Amino acid sequence: MFDTLISVPQLAQRLEDPSLVIVDCRFDLARPAWGEAAYGESRIPRARYAHLDRDLSGPLRPDSGRHPLPAPQALTERLGGWGIEAGVQVVAYDQGPGAFAARLWWLLRWLGHSSVAVLDGGLAAWQAARLALESTAPAPLRARRFEGRPHAEALIATAELEQLLNAGQLSSGERVLIDARGADRFAGRNESIDPVAGHIPGARNHPFTDNLADGRFLPAAVLRERYLHTLGAQRPAQAVCMCGSGVTACHTLLALEIAGLTGARLYGGSWSEWIRNPARPVAAGG
Repeated sequence: MFDTLISVPQLAQRLEDPSLVIVDCRFDLARPAWGEAAYGESRIPRARYAHLDRDLSGPLRPDSGRHPLPAPQALTERLGGWGIEAGVQVVAYDQGPGAFAARLWWLLRWLGHSSVAVLDGGLAAWQAARLALESTAPAPLRARRFEGRPHAEALIATAELEQLLNAGQLSSGERVLIDARGADRFAGRNESIDPVAGHIPGARNHPFTDNLADGRFLPAAVLRERYLHTLGAQRPAQAVCMCGSGVTACHTLLALEIAGLTGARLYGGSWSEWIRNPARPVAAGG
């Protein structure tokens, strides 16, 4: 079973395994239709396509972030339609860094399916290895019944995060809020996606891109050293991961899992939900 990462050679060896389901998660926030169009042109053989907005997120609400979590029932139906059920090994990939593939990884884990891994290096690594791509329509999959239930303890809601902030637990370091956005967005110097710049007071910046070198995840020991520095004196279970909309924060959670630092929670609404209410405090700098 692969439950964090799978390498290109490992996937290539298992490509004909009937208990394997591959999901293409390519996406571009600036061009929402790009990933699906690219998938239609070529893909890793047997891959199905997951659209971030349509499949891996739920409908927008006035109080939600840009990518609210999908309703569990809708998600389980979609997963079953892709041929995923208990005992199936899932491999998710995107164009390379794993930011969107990690969203599917986290969603499956949230529903209790642990046999899911991200292709390290994504499609870029597959192509660099000169492995075959598929351009014709993939053969139909037999729909299966995916059974899972969401683990409430894996998430933190905005109201609970506000309570932690108001109680001083973020500023004191009793709880750790890890923001996976780039340093310029965290500091409020460059905000090109959301209408308000800055970060939640007390948050610590650890960009998800720091998990990577040449498009692949850093060794587990290196990730562990870096995240232990970010965590300071706290255990991973005292950490909450966030980003702009709850997508690249899943990359942080995957990196923590690779590093053996388990138990952190996801703030699914993240920055784009936090700023829906102008009364919530915002910090800059750092």
